[in-house]
Amino acid sequence: MKRVFNFSAGPSILPVEVLKRAQNELVSYKDTGMSVMEMSHRSKVYQEIFDKAQSLLRKLMNISDDYEVLFLQGGASSQFAAVPMNFSQGNKCLYVDSGAFASKAIKEAKRYADVKVVASGKDSNYNYIPMDFEIDQEAAYLHITSNNTIFGTSYSTLPDTGDVELVADMSSEICGVKRDVNKFGLIYAGAQKNLGPAGLTVVIVKKSLLDNPLGITPNMLNYSVLAKGSSMVNTPPTYSIYMAMLNFEYMLENGGVAGAEKRNVEKANMLYNVLDDSTFFMPVAKKDFRSIMNVTFTLPNDELTQKFVKDAGAIGLVNIKGHRSVGGIRASIYNAMPKEGVEKLAQFMVDFERNN
Repeated sequence: MKRVFNFSAGPSILPVEVLKRAQNELVSYKDTGMSVMEMSHRSKVYQEIFDKAQSLLRKLMNISDDYEVLFLQGGASSQFAAVPMNFSQGNKCLYVDSGAFASKAIKEAKRYADVKVVASGKDSNYNYIPMDFEIDQEAAYLHITSNNTIFGTSYSTLPDTGDVELVADMSSEICGVKRDVNKFGLIYAGAQKNLGPAGLTVVIVKKSLLDNPLGITPNMLNYSVLAKGSSMVNTPPTYSIYMAMLNFEYMLENGGVAGAEKRNVEKANMLYNVLDDSTFFMPVAKKDFRSIMNVTFTLPNDELTQKFVKDAGAIGLVNIKGHRSVGGIRASIYNAMPKEGVEKLAQFMVDFERNN
């Protein structure tokens, strides 16, 4: 069976052990005589899967009973509207513009709320995260994107928001970097990078923030309605939740989030060490804001970039082409990317520089 090292930014690599278990249970889950993807989400056997997935995620992230854990459809992008609809209520909403998805969240929020962009890294094409700004303590919340997939930047320390609720799009680092959930009013994330397949969106929301949405908020974006309906106001993404459950089990068996972060730091350092020793490759992100999830860099010209991508693909290093707004190369090294894949990429980089 052919397997490549898939550096895609998402949907991304999953652990082979998780895929094999899903393969074994694909046609008939346990003794049910049916696949999980055929089950009613109202059935007892599926409810057990759902409950276990929530319980495992709570354990992984140390989520207290003060928070609801929702498993939803719609992708993280649907939360760009849901957040201001649920929390604004006429108050100013603060945003940090740190990249493409942060900008999209700002644009969407402006449709429903009084938005103030307190800081932006756009002046240098988002190669850093602005940290020097004031927070209006009358604001409803401060929204950040904790890891910026396209540009390869990340918050090393979270902003001190005082009494203002901190809201984070954590799609590209959730369960790969340790974060204290208690510092947030709400965390949301698409699953397709570290948690499981595309189709599942995780929302972790403080219970005390529920029950005050705008009157125009649709039920399917109303956190209170979704929480009261236990994420089953409509059919949830059943198979993606099942796959996430398997992945949560696997992560807990392999050191949890702390273990994943340690491995991710080691993997990232392999690539950053090559970049720092090179006069050929140029890192995109400033050193103090480097992501351990997405390593971005450029080459001297487009011809060499195309050659790099082609030659890497020929030896099984795939999906490393950078986003069009940055160019160059992006290696997404999420939890499931094995150390061997990063070692192979690092050696390829050294060889490519020597030969070109």
